[in-house]
Amino acid sequence: MNNTGKAPQRIKIINGRILTPYRLIPNGTILITGNTITEVSDRAIDVPDALELDAAGAYVSPGFIDLHVHGGGGHDFMDGSEDAFLRIAELHARYGTTAMVPTTLTSTRQELFNTLEIYEKATAKNTAGARFLGMHLEGPYFAMSQRGAQDPRYIRDPDPDEYQEVLARSSSVARWSAAPELKGALQFGQYLRSKGVLAAVAHTDAVYEDVLAAVENGYSLATHLYSGMSGVTRRNSFRYAGVVESAYLLDQMDVELIADGVHLPAPLLKLAYKIKGPERTALITDAMRAAGRPPGNSILGSLHNGIEVIVEDGVAKMPDRQAFAGSVATADRLVRTMINLAEIPLLDAIRMITSTPARIMGVADRKGVLAPGKDADLVFFDAAISVQLTMVEGRIVYQRESIPAF
Repeated sequence: MNNTGKAPQRIKIINGRILTPYRLIPNGTILITGNTITEVSDRAIDVPDALELDAAGAYVSPGFIDLHVHGGGGHDFMDGSEDAFLRIAELHARYGTTAMVPTTLTSTRQELFNTLEIYEKATAKNTAGARFLGMHLEGPYFAMSQRGAQDPRYIRDPDPDEYQEVLARSSSVARWSAAPELKGALQFGQYLRSKGVLAAVAHTDAVYEDVLAAVENGYSLATHLYSGMSGVTRRNSFRYAGVVESAYLLDQMDVELIADGVHLPAPLLKLAYKIKGPERTALITDAMRAAGRPPGNSILGSLHNGIEVIVEDGVAKMPDRQAFAGSVATADRLVRTMINLAEIPLLDAIRMITSTPARIMGVADRKGVLAPGKDADLVFFDAAISVQLTMVEGRIVYQRESIPAF
């Protein structure tokens, strides 16, 4: 792999099993000019001056888009360094991710401001990994009862002075997750939407009436469905639909799944797919710093004040092993899980990590599909969903040694 310099003017990919949202082109050709796809065909394209890249029968998919990721390769986005951002982007690119939404945890206000400033600096230097699509602020406006591994010291109700200052100081916030039943949460949702920020429901004990009000006031996404949220709730003799049931009932709500095969068992993955479908379901890693690293001790959140956790059985756990403390998944693992455990078709699994997250994040005009005019973000993988090559905007950022270089 050493083709990470300036993108060639024209690249022709041949002999690929090209995946579109609707069909597989068995022996297709893709032409890339600069950083843009200019042609996708089911036959040979005669372009004498193009550099030829032979997919050798591998699947060629749009690059994977991760809406919710905290870290990887031993780094976390809240470590307070540009290097952490860049190394995380490079690590996940090795597993097919070409675009991601870096995600925070609950923290002090100053730590949050510092992370946003570092994001802007790192974005300008990010040329060898997955591109950043803006920051996801996960918290601090959560229900204490559904905090999960979020640090309780920083959990609080929405504060207009605080969130207005955050958005005034940084234009890099793309999405923000909160519990809609909290005091001021509906006004918060309205404000996010007025600023073009995606509002999501998360770490919440809301019931259907709360979620319906949230949707009416700007919320449109359920953050990591089933994790950190209520199901059917009983109050005295009466039962109420929780957030999970509300997400299923409200057709306009999108959902995201941590499809690592550990957070959610096969029946719940199948149920989400059956009800919401690939067009409303996005696969996320929710990966913490231990993604791409061997099992053992790790830290959730910042190196400065994070929580010690244990990584075993393919997941991060709290020290008492009574709760999960984050995923260590990479994007390829999500696709494998949905195919092998949830038993869904390859094309649908790919939609759930390409075109659907692109739509949710408002970048479908340029990412998520292999089509003329889109960014040349793509990934080669074999039948086992093992990534062979990752290209970001026409530049190869990862190439397995067994794949011939052009």
